[in-house]
Amino acid sequence: MQAAGSPRYRRVLLKLSGEALMGDQSFGIDPAVINRLGDDIQALKDQGVEVAVVVGGGNIFRGEGLAGAGMDRVTGDQMGMLATVMNGLAMQDVLERRDLKVRVMSAVSIHAVCEDYIRRRAIRHLEKGRVVVLVGGTGNPFFTTDSGASLRAAELKADLMIKATKVDGVYSADPTLDASAERYDHLTYNAVLDQRLGVMDATAIVMCRDQHMPLMVVDINEPGNLVRAVAGEAVGTLVTAENEKND
Repeated sequence: MQAAGSPRYRRVLLKLSGEALMGDQSFGIDPAVINRLGDDIQALKDQGVEVAVVVGGGNIFRGEGLAGAGMDRVTGDQMGMLATVMNGLAMQDVLERRDLKVRVMSAVSIHAVCEDYIRRRAIRHLEKGRVVVLVGGTGNPFFTTDSGASLRAAELKADLMIKATKVDGVYSADPTLDASAERYDHLTYNAVLDQRLGVMDATAIVMCRDQHMPLMVVDINEPGNLVRAVAGEAVGTLVTAENEKND
C-alpha cells in the first residue's frame, strides 16, 4: 500500500507559465515565487520523484501580443522562445543553490548556455536524478508553451502533468469576476473542450487526452501544493480522459 504523503507518481512534468513567475509584480521574476518553487521541487526530489519543468516566457515577452500590433508573428514567437530560456536559466540557478543537479535543454539551439533538447538524453538525465528544465517551447512558431508541455510530457512518458497557476483549480467561470463560479475537483478532457473552460489551448488538451496523460491544475502560491499533488491529494482539479479518475 502507498504510505500517507508518499509520491503516487514516479515521473512528473511541471508546467510553469511566465506570468506565474511574476507573482505580484508586473514584469520579470518574483524571487519569493521562484524560491518557493525551488523548495517544492527539492522536496519532490528528496522523495525520489523524477521532475521535468517546462517554463513559459510571458513575464518577459509575449510574441502573440506584438503580432497583434503588427510585428511578424514568427519573429515575435521566436523572441518569446528566447524569453523562456532566460526563465529556465533562472530556475536552474535556484535549484543548483539547493545542491540539485539540473540540465537546461532547449528546443532552440543555444549551445553557449544550454543543451539541445534530445528526447533520449532528457530521459537519461531524469533517470540519473537530474531535474530537466525544458525551454524554447516546441522550437516552432504558432505553438504555445502549453502545447510544448503536453508534447514533452508525452515524449518523456510522464505519469502526471502539473499546471501551476494562480488559482486553486479549474472553475466554471473566472472566480475573480463571478462569485458563483463552481470549482471542479475532476473533469474529463472532453468536458474541458465542450465547455471551453480555458485550462490550456485546444491543441494541448487534445494531445493530453489522446495520450491518456492526467493533468492536475494547482495553485502555485500555496507552499507544498506540488508535493501534495504528486502524493495524489485533491489540492486542485484533476483532468483525465473518460473514466480514468484515479481513486
